[in-house]
Amino acid sequence: MTEPLKGFVHSTESFGSVDGPGIRFIIFMQGCRMRCQFCHNPDTWNIGGGNEMTSDELLNMALQYKPFWGQKGGITVSGGEPLLQIDFLIELFTKAKAQGVHTTLDTCGLPFTYDEPFFSQFNKLLAVTDLILLDIKHIDSQKHKELTMWPNESIIELAKYLSEINKPIWVRHVLIPERTDYDDFLIRLDAFLKTLKNIVKVEILPYHKMGVYKWETLGIPYQLEGIDPPTAERVENARKLLHTEDYKGYLDL
Repeated sequence: MTEPLKGFVHSTESFGSVDGPGIRFIIFMQGCRMRCQFCHNPDTWNIGGGNEMTSDELLNMALQYKPFWGQKGGITVSGGEPLLQIDFLIELFTKAKAQGVHTTLDTCGLPFTYDEPFFSQFNKLLAVTDLILLDIKHIDSQKHKELTMWPNESIIELAKYLSEINKPIWVRHVLIPERTDYDDFLIRLDAFLKTLKNIVKVEILPYHKMGVYKWETLGIPYQLEGIDPPTAERVENARKLLHTEDYKGYLDL
């Protein structure tokens, strides 16, 4: 017999309320190539770590909570970066859709490429994905590289492609003093978002320090030492510059 496909899973959350519409079962996949200075889960970076699980094991765990999901809830797969395990995601989401489950993918978009075999596999995944949470870390590619160790060209290409095929996206942007919280960068990001026709929500995520202890535990120098979370005024400023109130499509999800 063929061994079942297994995914490397960091952890799960039974009643997530911020990673997509409604109440959701969140699956955090293990492995990420980005090294975001603000990451609150650096313990997900190691590729090939975590717990090995089959899609059936994960789906059965999730379906225990289906009565609580209502009309809008479902499953969200986050990370780490879940697209590093795309074959596993296709299998999991295909089985989830067969059970009538709403599927959401939370991705930074970095692995995206038009090259094969990824592009064909990605389209297979999109066929069983209802919504994508797209984390745009920085609109400026050089600043993106300083912040995450990677440029942002593939992420911008992904956003454009998803707009072309009209796949719903929920854009999230982390607001970090001395990194992303500059009006000119926010205005540039707003201009880019206005070129996309598939955005259902734009969300500002204020930088926080809740994951600093993980960096310390892992012995990794924390690069945002001394930087405090943004003030309420700066968060509201970012919401205005990105015109977050203009994106209401999520209300219909």
